[in-house]
Amino acid sequence: MTTIRNYTEKDAEKVGRLIANTYAEFNLAFASPADQALMLGPFRYAHSTDEPHRQAIAQILESPVFLVAEIDGAIAGVLRGRLERLASLFVSKAYHRQGIARSLVEAFEAEMRAQNVSVIRVAATLYAVPFYAKMGYQKSTGVRIGWSFDGYGLPVQPMKKRL
Repeated sequence: MTTIRNYTEKDAEKVGRLIANTYAEFNLAFASPADQALMLGPFRYAHSTDEPHRQAIAQILESPVFLVAEIDGAIAGVLRGRLERLASLFVSKAYHRQGIARSLVEAFEAEMRAQNVSVIRVAATLYAVPFYAKMGYQKSTGVRIGWSFDGYGLPVQPMKKRL
């Protein structure tokens, strides 16, 4: 059974590794290893035990809305956002196509509705565009190339959904 809950600081290490692994595999495969390291930002150190690396990851994870999908004690996915903006969504490869991403997005949308938000925007990676389209998000402009942490060159598709 999937439980959607709020992120806590004790999740930082596992969440950092989940983001590093899924972001590199599904969103940064086009980039060279050097560019991937830049685009991963502090998450390139997700498997490090050095305290400064752990602190950098914990700091960058701070977000007004941060949801965790948990299955049998394992973190299967995460969603970060703020008012009117879905910032990031990551689901571990082992849990793809099991409704985890849908559950996280639906929980986020419910939170936004409760705050009287009428439109949610997301800069979707090209890998995620079909998923967001199935969730009712529509392209709002053409593909943009932008920054990802310390690296430039990440193609994203701006999308939005009216609630």
